[in-house]
Amino acid sequence: MTRPTARIVSSEGEALILVDEHDNEIGSLSKAECHDGDGILHRAFSVFLFDEDGALLVQQRAAGKRLWPLYWSNTCCSHPRVGESIGVAAARRLEDELHTVADLEFVYSFAYHASFAGLGSERELCHVFLGRILQAPRANATEIAAMRYLSAKDLDRELEDDPGSFTPWFKLEWERLKEEFGGILAGYTGRQRS
Repeated sequence: MTRPTARIVSSEGEALILVDEHDNEIGSLSKAECHDGDGILHRAFSVFLFDEDGALLVQQRAAGKRLWPLYWSNTCCSHPRVGESIGVAAARRLEDELHTVADLEFVYSFAYHASFAGLGSERELCHVFLGRILQAPRANATEIAAMRYLSAKDLDRELEDDPGSFTPWFKLEWERLKEEFGGILAGYTGRQRS
């Protein structure tokens, strides 16, 4: 079994891209400042990677995360750096967090706000991607506490039985993928829209 790495790939001082509700860039601030208090709207992305059997790779966020530590989430989520495109950023973070690569398909964007226990907030304009895993992932331990694969059916059951163990953006994204983009999602999961 491959040992997890522990390379630091993100910091609170890293500059994030501030955007308006139409995803127009309006400046930059540190990651810490973007997540303080009620948060400041910034650009982000979420990636959902599926194996050849249609199971989704989910990750448990590392214990050292400021927001939602040890919560289960989608395969990878992060922010582009100033001057970096969303596609380049997503590929970089897949390598940073999971030492893997994937062909990604952009599906939709949305804005959301979620606060965490008085410690800060996410206020993001998030770009959602789906993809197929092209090489076996290996978790970066500074980012990920654990990872596992879930079928769409098992994920739905866990979200119903224990919604509090999942990040808010993951729950929002998964529901919208099923409700509005079921045909695209079925191409990855093999699941037919009900």
